[in-house]
Amino acid sequence: MKKGCLFIACFISLLIAHGQSLKKMPVSNSGCSVYGFCNFDFQKQYSEDSSIVYTAECGNDSLYYGVICIKFKVATGDLADAESIMVSYLDYLKTAFKITKSTGYGKGHQLANNAQTSGILDYWEDGDKNNWKVKAWTNGKYMAVLYGYSARVMNETKLNVFLDGIRFPGM
Repeated sequence: MKKGCLFIACFISLLIAHGQSLKKMPVSNSGCSVYGFCNFDFQKQYSEDSSIVYTAECGNDSLYYGVICIKFKVATGDLADAESIMVSYLDYLKTAFKITKSTGYGKGHQLANNAQTSGILDYWEDGDKNNWKVKAWTNGKYMAVLYGYSARVMNETKLNVFLDGIRFPGM
């Protein structure tokens, strides 16, 4: 009995040692934060319309996580307009990431049950046969695209925590 308990305790310790902990990290100095399982090193750039774009990607256990956070130069108070911008940006990313298959946009999501946000979900496959899950969010002042991709089967539960883990200022 003691050997069995010792084995179980060692096994649990091993799982914990190799587990990834969820950390809240600032998205540079944007005012946004993201909950993730690896450390992001954000790069700051400007879009053609002078909006500020923060990007980062990190990987762990063959799963790669990415964040694109945009602070709009000109905010929109109309979530329908902001959602239209999100769709256009996701269409652009499909080309940039060489996406070959898409399931289609699932709309109507809210971030942390906040009615002042809008979210879009999609599943992609790229030319290297990586599976992607992408979720884009906006509140009209900011837009964030969070994604995970891997050639292996992804842990959907864990990935969903990340994809729903962006927080805009004031949330």
